[in-house]
Amino acid sequence: MGRQTEPLTESYFYILLCLYGGDNHGYGIMQMTEQLSGGRVKIGSGTMYGATGNMLKKGWIIERPEIGGERRRMYRLTEEGRRVFLEEYHRISELSESAKKIIEQTDNA
Repeated sequence: MGRQTEPLTESYFYILLCLYGGDNHGYGIMQMTEQLSGGRVKIGSGTMYGATGNMLKKGWIIERPEIGGERRRMYRLTEEGRRVFLEEYHRISELSESAKKIIEQTDNA
């Protein structure tokens, strides 16, 4: 698939981030996002399932088969999802580094 050109929303970014560390279910992703963001970002169930449905269609994640009769939908990051996430991570890092340089130059002037 092609390069991701549009920046990810925070919800998409956090969902992919949470799956980067391994398989997870929707509720686990919602909890982990809130924890990682210090409570600033809260993904509701409607946003969660809309986003995961869209990511499934894009091939960024797959739904993992249930294990041991689990009823929760478990998700796994695909190679394409990993690539999209890392591309966005590097884009955000570059933005942050650029801002840091200007802020430090301005504050030290």
